[in-house]
Amino acid sequence: MEIELTLQLASILFSVALVAGFIDSIAGGGGLLTIPALMWVGLPPAAALATNKLQACGGSFFASVYFVRKGMVNVNEMKLAIACALVGAASGTTLVQMVDASVLKMILPFLILAIGCYFLFSKKITDGDRARVLNPTAFAFTVALGIGVYDGFFGPGTGSFFALGFVTLAGFGLAKATAHAKVLNFATNISSLLFFALGGKVVWLLGLVMLAGQALGATLGSRLVVTKGTKIIRPLVVTMSLAMSIKLLTEQYHLGLF
Repeated sequence: MEIELTLQLASILFSVALVAGFIDSIAGGGGLLTIPALMWVGLPPAAALATNKLQACGGSFFASVYFVRKGMVNVNEMKLAIACALVGAASGTTLVQMVDASVLKMILPFLILAIGCYFLFSKKITDGDRARVLNPTAFAFTVALGIGVYDGFFGPGTGSFFALGFVTLAGFGLAKATAHAKVLNFATNISSLLFFALGGKVVWLLGLVMLAGQALGATLGSRLVVTKGTKIIRPLVVTMSLAMSIKLLTEQYHLGLF
């Protein structure tokens, strides 16, 4: 579909994406801003989700590049996890077309809220590494693949799920976990975007305007992750987890699921 892109509309979408990219690079949850913005301009839900994946690719890519350049992520060590995330997201995108997601929608707000509580109360959340529970191969075939499927199938909170996996199972400090989570999130975003593009759902002009805003916001947010670490990540993860849970529960209430 076509939307007339005026200078005012472009400025609004760019600004929304900039803020979302900043939030996403630190804690995830930027879709709380970008998806409503895309639907506000008149996109139907499927096109809004597809276009959102395009702009999200910009934020996750530039954040990933920044983290790699700063030495927080070794891509060679993540090749298997990246491959599993790609396959998982592709599988989830296919699966969602065949399976009823209503049960997941009912459970998800409580899972995201539980993540927020873990980040709020756990004494294990620091910037220091600890002993890992899973080796890299096991992590790739469980966490990366499983969350990849989830992102393709549904999506909200993917960055938080990845970060939680790296903290609890890979033994990473919070800043390092956030950096690695963003790399895997880029893999799942690009995989889902490919499927949406093949289906002709992406509104490219709007998505590219927002991608530029995401790129700037993600770069700024990534710098804070490197310099501030736990001090900035922890409160923002808790805040975004609460916001996502409230939004999802509100949507379900209006749909009559509760």
